[in-house]
Amino acid sequence: METGLLVLRLVVGLLIAGHGVQKVSFRLGGNGLAGGTEEFRHDGFRGGRLTALAAGGSQIGGGLFLAAGLLTPAAAMVAMGVMTVAGTVKRHNGLWVQNDGYEYPMVLVAASAVLALTGPGRWSADHVLGLSPWPLWLSVVAIVAGPVTGLLTRVLLHRPSVKEGTTRYAQAAD
Repeated sequence: METGLLVLRLVVGLLIAGHGVQKVSFRLGGNGLAGGTEEFRHDGFRGGRLTALAAGGSQIGGGLFLAAGLLTPAAAMVAMGVMTVAGTVKRHNGLWVQNDGYEYPMVLVAASAVLALTGPGRWSADHVLGLSPWPLWLSVVAIVAGPVTGLLTRVLLHRPSVKEGTTRYAQAAD
């Protein structure tokens, strides 16, 4: 079981962190911060550069903490939040990833929730620091708060399109 939790944490955490690196740099196939900023604008978000930095930083931090098994409920909450946002962007494409759907973000959300519930295992920073096991109520709060904060982020940063009644000037100001 310990080996399985370690492998799950490393794969899920490092993939989420890598996704964040792509948002803010040219590493791992990313398009730099300007590319990340444009991606968020294209996906209908306000904030541009700050939004790309916040999302990329959250993915990098949450992913690395999850991989290390450090503050696991909080790391899982952050990972679930940012991947819920990614899922909302892809929602209109349906479920399956071959159609650029939300399958991949959903798997990362589910895997993060599993890690929040099971704990990071013995081979983790939480265990070494004496923080594990976490109380079940804290894991449940993280599992609810992650996706809810992701959905709130999407609602608050949504930029209405011209079709929804805004002017081109208002869009350019975003």
